[in-house]
Amino acid sequence: MLVQVRNVLTPEEVAQCRGILEGSPWVDGRVTAGEVAAKAKNNLQIPQDSAEARAAGDIVLKALGRNPLFNSAALPLRVLPPMFNRYDEGMYFAAHVDGAVRAIPGAGMRLRADVSTTLFLTDPADYDGGELVVEDSYGSHSVKLPAGDMVVYPTTSLHRVEPITRGSRWSSFFWTQSMVKDDGKRTLLYDLDHAIIETRKNLPDGSRAVVGLTNCYHNLLRRWAEL
Repeated sequence: MLVQVRNVLTPEEVAQCRGILEGSPWVDGRVTAGEVAAKAKNNLQIPQDSAEARAAGDIVLKALGRNPLFNSAALPLRVLPPMFNRYDEGMYFAAHVDGAVRAIPGAGMRLRADVSTTLFLTDPADYDGGELVVEDSYGSHSVKLPAGDMVVYPTTSLHRVEPITRGSRWSSFFWTQSMVKDDGKRTLLYDLDHAIIETRKNLPDGSRAVVGLTNCYHNLLRRWAEL
């Protein structure tokens, strides 16, 4: 399931993140890649343990907490602290799959990566190329969103970032361990959640249809959630 989430960050929050990142050093993005992915990766990143990464990451995490669409799609149990990358002219990330397990910095624990997220921090008019291309059983999906918007997709997906031919593309990226690790089950719950939202527009919350659908949703989540 690939979901585009609009207006995750306000324009002011995008500017705040950009201001923090502009004052940070950038390092080779391969420092956080696995052995195979490192051979396909050509970009820059903010050091994961830097004060700048933590400050900008806090802005992103607060925005995620207030976003119902992200929470409906990802059903987050744990979210890895957001990281930040940059693709300048000629940079790219060839086709790869993200690692299944990530260490949570400073927490002494690991996270199973179920859901991948890219949050765009540069408007599309400011660069050429740089599309995120996600492949699934329905084909290839090219994603290039306005600053402040993000895309959520299964970490099992093969994906790539096309070469930049003009300008620079900045973004935040992170992984989520979902309460429901199976993407097919998450998709069913997401569809059911949105069916409930649409039903509530036409029927009172106390109606048998709304109560029955809500009961089904929570019983399925209770059956499938791993906490």
